Amino acid sequence: MIEELLMAVAGAGAAAAVYAGAAARVVKQYERGVVFRFGRLRGQVRSPGFTMIVPVVDRLHKVNMQIVTMPVPAQEGITRDNVTVRVDAVVYFKVVDPADALVRVEDYRFAVSQMAQTSLRSIIGKSDLDDLLSNREKLNQGLELMLDSPALGWGVAIDRVEIKDVSLPETMKRSMARQAEADRERRARVINADAELQASKKLSEAAAVMSDQPAALQLRLLQTVVAVAAEKNSTLVLPFPVELLRFLERATPDAKPDAAPHAPHRTPEREIPPLIDDADADADADTGAYPWSRTAAAEDAIEDLTGTSVEPAPAPRED
Repeated sequence: MIEELLMAVAGAGAAAAVYAGAAARVVKQYERGVVFRFGRLRGQVRSPGFTMIVPVVDRLHKVNMQIVTMPVPAQEGITRDNVTVRVDAVVYFKVVDPADALVRVEDYRFAVSQMAQTSLRSIIGKSDLDDLLSNREKLNQGLELMLDSPALGWGVAIDRVEIKDVSLPETMKRSMARQAEADRERRARVINADAELQASKKLSEAAAVMSDQPAALQLRLLQTVVAVAAEKNSTLVLPFPVELLRFLERATPDAKPDAAPHAPHRTPEREIPPLIDDADADADADTGAYPWSRTAAAEDAIEDLTGTSVEPAPAPRED
């Protein structure tokens, strides 16, 4: 009798242990348990820790309550200003109602992914290229609102949406690079022109001061010479300003106005006697002979001018 009682107690204990092992469940801190009994949802969501269910009758589904990071595949679209771009993003969301996440939607992760891709394409078509590149905060907020509205019905809350990258065609990249380069060159020219204007104003003020005190220009010239000489150059280029000449001209006394300029000395021309006497020329004209006779005075004059002796004229030829 006692043995049968002990055997019954042992069997009951074993059955209880098997039942406890089949009914015991552990829910982690970042999870929540949803129980279905014969396919019907039990109203109470199991909290983290140890919990019990009815074996064979109940089914416990654990739902992760952590924030999920889901990358959105790159979507290609045409912006409002007719530019083809590829945009990818990332979505951060979490489950706020485990029961709705299991009952209202088949797979809430897949649903959020598809909704994010559709919303991203819609944002691309409604935005300009400049908004996609520089005004991303506003687009992120718009994407978050577009995703959060249907996701709340699925027991999911969108925590944050970020546009990660915007890919442009190579031609558009080159055009934007040329535009940026032209803009930088324009700003550089404006800055240089402004600097030249300021420098010209300062130089005009300095010129006005130097015009009142001409000695200041000479002092400035000496300072320039000292600055150049400090470089240990073998050649020194010394500028000589015109103002310094004017200063020196004003410092010298005026010349006498009555003084006439000296005429250049000219040596009086010496009259050269004729080489042929008139009588000889007349005689030769009558005879038809060539006039070879020269006067002695003409030979003396030629010798004085040239410094060489003159041979005597040949005698007239006799036929």
